[in-house]
Amino acid sequence: MRVEDLVLVSVDDHVVEPPDVFEGRLPAKYADRAPKLIRKDTGIDVWSFEGAELPNIGLNAVAGRPPEEYAMDPTSFEEMRSGCYDIHDRVKDMNANGVLGSMCFPSFPQFCGQLFARTAQHDPDLAEHLVRAYNDWHIESWCGAYPGRFIPLAIPMMWDVEKMATEVRRVADKGCHAVTFSENPVHLGFPSIHSGHWDPFFAACQEVDTVVCVHIGSSSKMVITAPDAPMDVLITLTPMNIVQAAADFVWSAVPKKFPRLKYALSEGGIGWIPYFRERIDYTYERHRFWTGQDMGDRRPSQVFDEQCVICWIDDPVGVEMRHKMNVDMITWECDYPHSDSTWPTSPEQFMKQMTAAGCTDEEIDKISHANAMRLFSYDPFPALGGRDRCTVGALRAQAEGWDVSIVSRGIKASATGAADLLRLSQRD
Repeated sequence: MRVEDLVLVSVDDHVVEPPDVFEGRLPAKYADRAPKLIRKDTGIDVWSFEGAELPNIGLNAVAGRPPEEYAMDPTSFEEMRSGCYDIHDRVKDMNANGVLGSMCFPSFPQFCGQLFARTAQHDPDLAEHLVRAYNDWHIESWCGAYPGRFIPLAIPMMWDVEKMATEVRRVADKGCHAVTFSENPVHLGFPSIHSGHWDPFFAACQEVDTVVCVHIGSSSKMVITAPDAPMDVLITLTPMNIVQAAADFVWSAVPKKFPRLKYALSEGGIGWIPYFRERIDYTYERHRFWTGQDMGDRRPSQVFDEQCVICWIDDPVGVEMRHKMNVDMITWECDYPHSDSTWPTSPEQFMKQMTAAGCTDEEIDKISHANAMRLFSYDPFPALGGRDRCTVGALRAQAEGWDVSIVSRGIKASATGAADLLRLSQRD
């Protein structure tokens, strides 16, 4: 297979929300209380909400900028590439990168809507309207602007599990079959997935074929060894969040109660999975007699293989070991516009790893797009005129002349400690 013939679907990208997210989507009594984007005297743009200011963290929007300028410092829209927040330019950036489909996680509300969950502590009605308004904006205005180009992704009402289930069904009726959830809700002050508390939510997701997406950082807690540890330690250990989430899911009662539920481990990589599969099976064989664990007619690795959707950005070792995991559950991610993103050369980097690992054309098709389309109920070909119009070559032809050069913005990178990133991610 040639690079130009690839079809690429990314199951993990990010949207930097534009200023008009809530316009016309809230009852009149709440219109003035919606989050609003304001410009500070320092020149940065922040979301103002309930007396707090929520900045756009620079590292979340560095597409088109040289690595020497990556930093955590708050930023303005002018300092970002327009594809971060403008849907029309986002699609042009996707075309230039040869990416057909994209699923976009939220930014300022945080990965599983933690911002609105905190609002619900003192005003649950406002929080409920904000979640619905956000989801409607995401489905109708962001994804709906270009049919066939996006996989809709909803945020949940974490504070009320019955309303979570209702919202899952409501957005499924709008064509949205993915919802974010916390990699560990205990860190957010909620019950664990072992408690049975979330069963109505999981039941609704299974009922309407909605994938539960747990993104690294969706617990507002990262693996940190010491407050004064350099940022490199935290970045290196970031996938450990997903390993913990995977262990929680496999050993919980959730897979037994909901055997058709799909649990996506977003932005966690795949190189760790062969060892993880061996470890959970070994644990079961040696310890189930005294721990009381009963997996029924499945081994733990089977539970993982059948129900956990896995994804990678850049993972040569993981791709090489693909036969030690379920190839039918491996998906790819671009991570635009974050600092780990492979934009604008994703096809070349993807194919380099496929070739080095000796992947067949069938495996390439599965990992590049077919698995994502099946798992997320996403079928873009009819809306876009067939597969031939969705390849890397066809999309890049549409983007001819669109500038994807890496441009310095004259911003000097600044070192940030792990504790500072943790504080920014929690946004208390």
